[in-house]
Amino acid sequence: MNPLPSPRAERLGGPPSIPALVRTRVRAAVRRPARLTPEETAGRALVLRLVSLLLQYPDSELTSARAELAAVVETLPATPGAEHLARFTDWFAAQDPEALERHYVEMFDLRRKSSLYLTYYLHGDTRRRGMALLTLGRRYRAAGWNTEGGELPDHLPVVLEFAALAGPGGGEAPLRQHRRGVELIHRALTDSDSPYRHVLAALLTLLPPPTEADRAAVARLVAEGPPNEEVGLDPYGTYGEGEFAPPGTFVPPMPAPPTHVPHAPTSLTEGDR
Repeated sequence: MNPLPSPRAERLGGPPSIPALVRTRVRAAVRRPARLTPEETAGRALVLRLVSLLLQYPDSELTSARAELAAVVETLPATPGAEHLARFTDWFAAQDPEALERHYVEMFDLRRKSSLYLTYYLHGDTRRRGMALLTLGRRYRAAGWNTEGGELPDHLPVVLEFAALAGPGGGEAPLRQHRRGVELIHRALTDSDSPYRHVLAALLTLLPPPTEADRAAVARLVAEGPPNEEVGLDPYGTYGEGEFAPPGTFVPPMPAPPTHVPHAPTSLTEGDR
């Protein structure tokens, strides 16, 4: 029986040892997402669509569908994500509509750390953000999805709706790319004790677990904020340490009134467009 190759043999170009092969296969398995059955893919799309709807501005159409949304959440398989969504819909159903609107505006329109525009966290107030928005819009159009006339393409409910429609591979790629921004939003909502933290927590259960680099990047975002390009731009101003802007002062870089995702169905039983 031939002995296993020594580390020296590996360095000299010999065959890898069994432990090295195991490590390689483990790393490959971590990088490669598990293949989903059609039923799992449909269930994942339903959760993504639920999160998309629950993160939209709570206008009269959405608040009138609260009972239906809660009923759909109750049908989900028992998972940590479903538990988070149930906690949110319980709170959502019990609130006065005007109170919901005020809370939404305070959390998502007046605070940079919980803004729903994902490219801001990656590129900040720089020209690269404009290019990122253009690239994201092109991705949607290439998939046959037109979002013109609605929210910006990096608005999280829009990104989620695209992920639900296009599937776990390319459809969820923008979510994976902006995982750190999603993590920061979740942390900001948790710090504010907002029930919307449960919606972000449900979304995070669908994304790959954070790496050490992800954790370090989020910590830097919390301490320093996103990148800023001072030349040729009108910055939003200088705020206290650890804060991007105090409540009541933030205007998104490209303001748009709260809207639904283009053609997003209120009924979750409606088929893909």
